[in-house]
Amino acid sequence: MDKKKLLLIDGSSVAFRAFFALYQQLDRFKNAAGLHTNAIYGFQLMLSHLLERVEPSHILVAFDAGKTTFRTEMYADYKGGRAKTPDEFREQFPFIRELLDHMGIRHYELAQYEADDIIGTLDKLAEQDGFDITIVSGDKDLIQLTDEHTVVEISKKGVAEFEAFTPEYLMEKMGITPTQFIDLKALMGDKSDNIPGVTKIGEKTGIKLLLEHGSLEGIYENIDGMKASKMKENLINDKEQAFLSKTLATIDTKAPIEIGLEDFGL
Repeated sequence: MDKKKLLLIDGSSVAFRAFFALYQQLDRFKNAAGLHTNAIYGFQLMLSHLLERVEPSHILVAFDAGKTTFRTEMYADYKGGRAKTPDEFREQFPFIRELLDHMGIRHYELAQYEADDIIGTLDKLAEQDGFDITIVSGDKDLIQLTDEHTVVEISKKGVAEFEAFTPEYLMEKMGITPTQFIDLKALMGDKSDNIPGVTKIGEKTGIKLLLEHGSLEGIYENIDGMKASKMKENLINDKEQAFLSKTLATIDTKAPIEIGLEDFGL
């Protein structure tokens, strides 16, 4: 029997990447009614490449349901400060969903949750069911989901170039595990999601701390033994913020989804 393969696409992120991949040609991508079509075209192109290369037996495109989620209830400024979504992009979104409907590809969103949480939940369910999973996004947050059954592909350039993350590749590239990837974000914060992190801790210092202490919890368990420094002071002052950042950065793999793997076989 052929191996079951699940392709999970972060629709909001991939559509956004497709829009900006062809942004310089925005005026060329316009139909007779004045609708811009660069995101629709780029999304369809990306999808075609993926279907051909991955050859999935099952596929789902997950979308964000809106700006209010359990994370904004926890931290009102989560994703605050983002630039307004361009109208030229927003007007194309309903047609991307329509494109998926015409292609017979299921899409799904869930109130109070992000596309990442839908993907994380389905990823874990599919692993228990013996699937190989490919996750595609323009957002590195999903790298935390990679394991022996799951490859996370992050779009790099245009609509056909991706960087494939496995636990081995992440270790080779950054020297950390997928779980430590969450802790690194808790320490560094994330400007694009407005996650605060710890004052003045960047990637290099964050990785060094994680290699020495293993995890965010390990850092704080050993903080008394650290020599006096501004970094130690910032870690102590921002402890609550660091653990809040970890919660915000962690994908919920038990979201209350109302669909199952049987709903999106090809």
